[in-house]
Amino acid sequence: MTPFYGWVVAGGAFVVLFFAYGAQYSFGVFFAALLDEFHWSRASLSGVFSLYAFLYCVLGFPAGRLTDRWGPRAVITCGAVFLGGALALMSRVTSLWQPYLVYGILAAIGMGTAYVPCHSTVVKWFLRRRGLAVGLASTGASAGMIALPPVAQALAGSVGWRWAYLAFGIAVFVILAGVARVMRRDPESMGLHPDGDPAPPPAGALAGDGDWPLGRALRTRAFWLIGAAFAATWLPVFVPLVHLVPFTRDLGHTTAMGAWVVSVTGLGALLGRLAMGVVSDRFGRQRTIAGMMVVQAVAFVGLAAARGLPLTFLSGFLFGFSYGPVSTLFAAIIGDFFGRAQTGSLVGFLFALSGSMGGLGPVTAGAVYDAVGSYRPTFLGAAALNVAAAGLLLACRPPVLQSSPVRPREAR
Repeated sequence: MTPFYGWVVAGGAFVVLFFAYGAQYSFGVFFAALLDEFHWSRASLSGVFSLYAFLYCVLGFPAGRLTDRWGPRAVITCGAVFLGGALALMSRVTSLWQPYLVYGILAAIGMGTAYVPCHSTVVKWFLRRRGLAVGLASTGASAGMIALPPVAQALAGSVGWRWAYLAFGIAVFVILAGVARVMRRDPESMGLHPDGDPAPPPAGALAGDGDWPLGRALRTRAFWLIGAAFAATWLPVFVPLVHLVPFTRDLGHTTAMGAWVVSVTGLGALLGRLAMGVVSDRFGRQRTIAGMMVVQAVAFVGLAAARGLPLTFLSGFLFGFSYGPVSTLFAAIIGDFFGRAQTGSLVGFLFALSGSMGGLGPVTAGAVYDAVGSYRPTFLGAAALNVAAAGLLLACRPPVLQSSPVRPREAR
């Protein structure tokens, strides 16, 4: 194996995230189709995605711990079975309880093995180029957001939403299970070192690169401030991803146009992840993420003010450009503060705690819309949450490890 195998791992993560998140971001297209066929309320159908978002974030914790223990191959392969199977089963739903079971629970189990295992594994392979590596890997999610919603719309328009869901399920299972085979836990497991270096990094290569198991991290102020900051920014994060399509239709445009708004959001996320990963390596993770939280607040204000397509597209792009780096650099800042050894467990725990807050967003937005006929209060509340998140994150300081120097890890 070459010392650059870390880029193979990052490439594998790119593909996994492309199909997993591409299918997730296509929910807005299927959301519109399900509303048209079954005439369910927006709040009741949004609840399916809210349950899904809550559960897959919570499951990030056991997925992270299992990734630290077993490696990402086994975890991602199991996820492929659940996620692919659930998408295929969505083609058979006829009653509202069925999407709650199939998508809200089974798909969430599968999706729980995507974000945390992929990001925490890439973090373990890189130190100096960590921001660049996770940025490149996570652009898979953005590329999927660009590519797959129009595909879902085209398939649903030509063969129906049921056959479209079946096709998505088969593709997700086959591709994720295949790509999982190239994923390796860390460079030490292959006799290599981070960044492809010929020797292991010196102790303290990064401020937080030490022995920080979960129990010790839980006793630090920084851990809880990071958790609070990401809880605030993730509380409304799924609102545009679920409601942009019906929001665009409310402005008098087609479902297909709404799918293109989602794709433009994905383009923004792709560019943001690429650019801000490199920026964060140079100027620091905290300032980069906090700046993107402020941009995300501006995007939500733009959506609240939008009355036509130009501002809707611009706001969607800004949301993607800021949301992408915030989600991407979450695992990287955990690695910076608390080291590589327990990244899966630490990222998984905070993702379960903070990311699960995102499950409240879509159903709340749907309920607010059903009550007042507008998304504006939700968008303005989301902007305020992101400003608060930026302040919390800037208040963090790297914890000081009060122990002996870092112990070398055994190759596994």
